[in-house]
Amino acid sequence: PAMEQSEGMGSLSFIPAVVGFWGGVLFLLFLDKVIPHEHMDGEEEGPQSDLSHTIKLVLAVVLHNIPEGMAVGAVCMSWYLGISDITLPAVMALSIGMAIQNVPEGAIISLPLQAAGVGKGKSFLYGVLSGAVEPVSALLTIVASALILPVLPYLLSFAAGAMLYV
Repeated sequence: PAMEQSEGMGSLSFIPAVVGFWGGVLFLLFLDKVIPHEHMDGEEEGPQSDLSHTIKLVLAVVLHNIPEGMAVGAVCMSWYLGISDITLPAVMALSIGMAIQNVPEGAIISLPLQAAGVGKGKSFLYGVLSGAVEPVSALLTIVASALILPVLPYLLSFAAGAMLYV
């Protein structure tokens, strides 16, 4: 869709897709390096910090959810503005699919935390908060694309690059 929306650029219509894609990859690489986080296998990444194991685990899932929210936001705006072949059922399928897959992602956070002795309520809250970044990043993407329509092809490919990095 990013290239379709840039057809007016003629033979240069690939530029927003390439620039946005690499921007997304580099943005997630940057976040990966500056946000301390820990993967399920115990591997720590990012700068050294005094954050707890729990917070680092939540941050790892949060990093993963940012590009997912951006993808939903970019697709929603593409449909809403009618500037691509994206249909409402496609937007709904993507949005529902992302929401459904957040349930096991929340469990990936909550269950190990509870097994490690964190209370049920706090474990559940961490699981929910790890996915809350997704609708926030979707809304921020919608706002950004609504303010500057020409940036939408870049946002679409930015989200793709960020998701590929993840």
